[in-house]
Amino acid sequence: MKQGRIKKVTGPLVVAENISEVKMYEVVRVGNEKIIGEVIRIVGEDVYIQVYEDTAGVGPGEPVELTGESLSVELGPGLIANIYDGIQRPLKDLVEKSGAFIGRGIDCRALASEKKWHFKPKGKNGEEVSGGDILGEVQEKEFFVHRIMVPPTINGKVDFIAEEGDYTIDEIIAKIDGQEIKMAQKWPIREPRPIKKKMIPNTALITGQRVIDTFFPIAKGGTGSVPGPFGSGKTVVQHQFAKWSDADVIIFIGCGERGNEMTDLLNEFPEINDPKTGRPLMERTVLVANTSNMPVAAREASVYTGITIAEYFRDMGYSVALLADSTSRWAEALREISGRLEEMPGDEGYPAYLGSRTAAFYERAGYFKCLGKDDREGYLTVVGAVSPPGGDLSEPVTQNTLRVTKVFWALDSALAYKRHFPAINWLNSYSLYDSDIKEFLEEKGGKGFNDLRVKAMKILQKEAALEEIVRLVGVDSLSPKDQLLLKTAKSIREDFLHQNAFDEEDSYTSLEKQYLMIKEIIDNHENYAKNI
Repeated sequence: MKQGRIKKVTGPLVVAENISEVKMYEVVRVGNEKIIGEVIRIVGEDVYIQVYEDTAGVGPGEPVELTGESLSVELGPGLIANIYDGIQRPLKDLVEKSGAFIGRGIDCRALASEKKWHFKPKGKNGEEVSGGDILGEVQEKEFFVHRIMVPPTINGKVDFIAEEGDYTIDEIIAKIDGQEIKMAQKWPIREPRPIKKKMIPNTALITGQRVIDTFFPIAKGGTGSVPGPFGSGKTVVQHQFAKWSDADVIIFIGCGERGNEMTDLLNEFPEINDPKTGRPLMERTVLVANTSNMPVAAREASVYTGITIAEYFRDMGYSVALLADSTSRWAEALREISGRLEEMPGDEGYPAYLGSRTAAFYERAGYFKCLGKDDREGYLTVVGAVSPPGGDLSEPVTQNTLRVTKVFWALDSALAYKRHFPAINWLNSYSLYDSDIKEFLEEKGGKGFNDLRVKAMKILQKEAALEEIVRLVGVDSLSPKDQLLLKTAKSIREDFLHQNAFDEEDSYTSLEKQYLMIKEIIDNHENYAKNI
């Protein structure tokens, strides 16, 4: 049967019965209002459905319809500069249909079906193609070219390719062995898009934030985490990352965070000039907003929606940075659904599969050889913010995240209270990409860059060791060399690590300038030390 009946409703979880041809992760329409849900468990005759909209007023006996499709995102021209909810419905269209608060059962297409795009063919009739090959290009924004690719599952001979001209995303632009190809394609969010080869990252992603680029760099195609207590600046760090990193495309996922933070982002990005192009930053950004007042279950889908869109741009050969704020809210959604499913709880009530789900998400990052014969390379960098309750880094979400990410930027509330931003604790943070990107930093920063980093870090570590002595007996009891070291450490902290996000000159620092700044500090220290 393609239609069943609701047996039980418990929050975002609906149990249906009398459905025979159902499949795991199939999208269903629940209740009289046809709200969107996804099958997450099948037990005998009972089908458990995770619902992505408010279930208030939905009751037993109402219909449940199968769609035969898995939860997928629509990919094609029109993604850039758009803002979606957790299941890729454009918020602008939702507002027009239901007002300030999202109504239920509303269908909105992810991409504008009536808009025409100027298509330039790159393929030829009679050419043998396979998944990932480029059929043509669309100039989506002034400085962004959208490459129209053969879907990963299709290969064969090009029977027909459209001439250069204006087409909608639903018009046929090519035929491959009789299969019609349009500019829009779909891909299931829980299935990683295929690649040719995964490689070891060897290029740093420059963020313009001195404490990150100099001391704890992240590679293009790397994974990072930003754990920290409330008010320590996780969101600001990610906003700075989005504004200034040298990625081609930014995907920002607001997962369960406050609505005003996403509002700030929406207000700022169209006004900030991208340093690479001089155009508004929004013209290389896609926002996925699933704020704290939106349905809990949709948080679980939002991170997969965002990363599938990111993989699509990666397949074009771009460097993509995905920022998830915060994965703790995503884990809380997993915990709530798991509790309603009556699964055996793990640490602090989180499901036993929290670790594997976390790993599967971050493993979709990387530096790849993309599908296609033109030997494209793409990067997908993933940085997740974690909000541990009370700043307790031993809690399960933080620990599972640290197991799979290779960069740890530890935010410190004590530094935030001192108005030291970014409040990244230089003694607790680390980066495991140092050896992989060592040559890149020397080439782009300056000769001896890595040695200067090591010397500066040793000074900061020695300062921490001397702090206890200073508290007990005072600075004057220290040797002249140790007193000099404390002054140098203060210079590193206040002149180099401290950075003002609201100052035009200080908000972004190039890698070359970072090198010159730290070199000046270390050279002065060594020159004075010779005379002591």
